[in-house]
Amino acid sequence: MGNLTGVFTILREAQKQLALAGRKEKDEGLQAVMNAIDEDREAILAANKQDVERARASGMKEALVDRLALNDKRINEMIAGVEVVLRQEDPIGRVLDGWTLPNGLFIEKVTVPLGTCAIIYESRPNVTVDAFCLAYKAGCSILLRGSSAALESNRALVASIRRALASVNRFPDTVALADSGSRDEVDEILSARGLVDVVIPRGGRDLIRRVVDNARVPVIETGEGNCHIYVEPSADFQNAVDIVENAKIQKPGACNAVETLLVHRDAAEVFIPLVAQRLAGRVLLRCCDRSRAVLEKAQNIPSSLKIEPATEADWATEYLDYILAVKVVDSLDEAITHINRYGTKHSEAILTNDLAASQEFEKRVDAACAYTNASIRFTDGGQFGFGAELGISTQKFHARGPMGLEALTTIKYRVRGTGQIRE
Repeated sequence: MGNLTGVFTILREAQKQLALAGRKEKDEGLQAVMNAIDEDREAILAANKQDVERARASGMKEALVDRLALNDKRINEMIAGVEVVLRQEDPIGRVLDGWTLPNGLFIEKVTVPLGTCAIIYESRPNVTVDAFCLAYKAGCSILLRGSSAALESNRALVASIRRALASVNRFPDTVALADSGSRDEVDEILSARGLVDVVIPRGGRDLIRRVVDNARVPVIETGEGNCHIYVEPSADFQNAVDIVENAKIQKPGACNAVETLLVHRDAAEVFIPLVAQRLAGRVLLRCCDRSRAVLEKAQNIPSSLKIEPATEADWATEYLDYILAVKVVDSLDEAITHINRYGTKHSEAILTNDLAASQEFEKRVDAACAYTNASIRFTDGGQFGFGAELGISTQKFHARGPMGLEALTTIKYRVRGTGQIRE
């Protein structure tokens, strides 16, 4: 171990104290953090401005710059997210089950903190606050390792958090920022067996693969989002166009944005032109041969519409950009097969008024979140009512979907007896 060994040691010792704290103490810490972020708003925005200017100068895509940028609205959303976590019940010490054995032993299954966590993430400063407040409420300490693109923003936010916790004497050493910017820092985190209880990567494919392939500590894998919307003939087409537009355009750099639109052949001639008209001039369509043929003979298609032929690679691509792949399918079964082949087990939607089709889709599609008649942009801890999230898990062990407080807990069995021995 290198330079982070001392940091891990401090985090682990602080976590032992935090794990014993009750809800009142933890909520006092979170309230202080809310106040501090509000008070330090100008300094945080000034730091973020440095990051944004550096990102644009380096040629970063504008959709990714948007992920990085903060403003008053986004800082207000950060504060609101902390407040939602503050108002939630303490996830620690909950009795999940209890029973008495024939020999008189009484067993209880209770929740306890996971311990010391590390999160490695890309250029989203809001993750700094989300990850901290969830870990803190769940009785965990956390090492934050954000992208170098958000370095100044993260420094300002963590300084504000630590100052707030220290001001009310509520465990400031439970949060630390790894901010050297060195790739060796990531390797050190991934090899910190015995010092870190879990690592959570949050970002693109390359980051996640690096963490999963190289970690010597347990990993909760959050996934890239190659997400789909499938439109059935029975769908309300006007509502469906609104949903597709929202899922693609509201925040194209998000992992829960739609990347591929699948349209049933019996809906294609009407629905695909409607989508094209709505997205023209804003989104590049990568179309299969059948969807291109529909558009070539359609009326009233704006000249601003940009179309390119889709290739096999498009079906497996998370664009994070104003690009949408479009494919015509012959059946619900073909749509589900396509999704389960190319999807990343994140969020998938069916737009239909056929209950049987909806139920079949929900049962068969392999995804953390399966939607009917709604935008997949709702896959988010805040939108799910968690207040914040550590990421969206696409694995099936321990946690799946948006990870809130429960994802940072594990269980302990309390066994109480009166002198029983095993025969």
